[in-house]
Amino acid sequence: MTGRATTPKTDPSEPPPAPGTRRPGGRTARTRAAVRDAVLTGLAEHGYPDLTVEYVAEHSGVHKTTLYRRWGNLEGLVVDALDLAGEDSWSPPDTGSLEGDLRALARTTATSFEDPTTAAAPTAFIAAAFQSERAAEALNAFYAERFARCGAIVEHAVSRHELDRHTDAGALVRAVISPLFLRLFITREPVDEALADQSADAALAAARAGVFNTRAASA
Repeated sequence: MTGRATTPKTDPSEPPPAPGTRRPGGRTARTRAAVRDAVLTGLAEHGYPDLTVEYVAEHSGVHKTTLYRRWGNLEGLVVDALDLAGEDSWSPPDTGSLEGDLRALARTTATSFEDPTTAAAPTAFIAAAFQSERAAEALNAFYAERFARCGAIVEHAVSRHELDRHTDAGALVRAVISPLFLRLFITREPVDEALADQSADAALAAARAGVFNTRAASA
């Protein structure tokens, strides 16, 4: 559910735009990618409270004054790095069945946090959201976009007559990953494939029972 970032295309004359905005190509695309990588590395190594603009400058090769001019402050750097993380080609699973799609989504979410190295940056982003309003807004936008992509899961299920067309895809996906995030970030319990399948199966049963039906909710 996190996905991997790809190098974006940017305009060297423009500051970082709002989350979700696509950028044209240019030299600044490489600069911005280097800054993003430095932010991710810093978050993984030190966490948001101890990350500094000086660290990002040293590890990106971009002068500190340039960082302040283009990104404003550390919050701006973190927000833009999270925005870049959403500019990838990630797509939800398409296994041929709703059960398979939800299980694959849950397993992907679980395995993405198994390796401490790969889990460090997304974990730090979530921690930063509790300390920075701008980071929280960026994280919200990131997951809102992820949930929007997952609308394809419901579309495919509807076409196979597995779900009612009024099923709320965002609510369904949240039900799949919420038990995993509870363990990962609140109770700090282990998450494995069996738990991922259990979470997916519970959400599937609820969806089939019409729990996420928007028409029933409005009535």
